Amino acid sequence: MRIFKFLALALVVVGLSGCASKFKTYNGPEVTHVVVKKDARKMYLLHHEKVLASHKVELGFAPEGHKTERGDGKTPEGLYRIDRRNPNSDFHLSIGISYPNTADRAQALARGKSPGGDIFIHGRPNKKSGTGPDWTAGCISVKNREIEQIYAMVKNGTPITISP
Repeated sequence: MRIFKFLALALVVVGLSGCASKFKTYNGPEVTHVVVKKDARKMYLLHHEKVLASHKVELGFAPEGHKTERGDGKTPEGLYRIDRRNPNSDFHLSIGISYPNTADRAQALARGKSPGGDIFIHGRPNKKSGTGPDWTAGCISVKNREIEQIYAMVKNGTPITISP
């Protein structure tokens, strides 16, 4: 009987260990700025001038240049803010970028176009795999384990600079 209880407890522990949550916690220094360098395909999470983490990124399928309209496949460039998070994303997790800003809207409107929107930092798709080095519609993609870390570290309101 004792061995049966031990085996049952061991099975419960093993079963629960496979249910690791995608929601991580972070108790380190505050991320005060996110910097994305499109040409290097790198993202840096900074506490003032100190790099806390860096990640390789994948960008929109047309990575050169600033996003100017819906459907152009470009990742925006400029200063934005992290403005929302989506734990139920079509991707592993996602955090929103405040594109389009006032200037982006005005520029698109002057050309009679929509600036687009819904630009996120996210993990891999839940239903299918992205392909190629730059496959998103303009978002910034990282590995799933990395978006879990980023999601925990970066708070809404954090500035993000995306440079060419």
